[in-house]
Amino acid sequence: MKKRIAIFASGSGSNAQKIMEHFKRSSEAEVVLILTNNPQAYVLQRADNFEIPAHIFTRQEFYDTDNVIRLLKNLQVDLIVLAGFLWLVPATLLKAFPNKIINLHPALLPKYGGKGMYGDHVHNAVLAAKEEESGITIHFVNEHFDEGEILHQSKFKIEPGDNLEMIKFKGQQLEHQHFPRVIENLLKKMKS
Repeated sequence: MKKRIAIFASGSGSNAQKIMEHFKRSSEAEVVLILTNNPQAYVLQRADNFEIPAHIFTRQEFYDTDNVIRLLKNLQVDLIVLAGFLWLVPATLLKAFPNKIINLHPALLPKYGGKGMYGDHVHNAVLAAKEEESGITIHFVNEHFDEGEILHQSKFKIEPGDNLEMIKFKGQQLEHQHFPRVIENLLKKMKS
């Protein structure tokens, strides 16, 4: 039986797109649901393009009910992937899916992680610190922002003159290259 992936995203969903593309031709796993807290998120259009169902939820539904957990359980989801999802995962969801929720962070953790550290905030902090390299971290999710066990890191060099757009581009190249593969490897290690 194919492993089943659910993706949470809050925005454009370029990583969600790469994951959907990767597993569309897989005999091992499939993306069965896209979830978002943002009814305007472009990821909804991407899900529609792949004919993958989507669920939009409110803050109240996510934190004060078990609706999202029930939905994921009913779909027999094996792995939850956070791909540009900005809310802290509630303890109830972590408990329902222990070691089955992973996240992508656009920096080399433990540097530049924590509450409020996402997207351009991360890249601007890296630039301000005059770092010589940055990269991506794929990690398990726990009850704190960006503190779960690290599964994978990839680096890129920051050249003199690299601006925000260049750093974002380099990071995104690594995300698109590595995220689907790390997910695939993790699913292979999971017991059926």
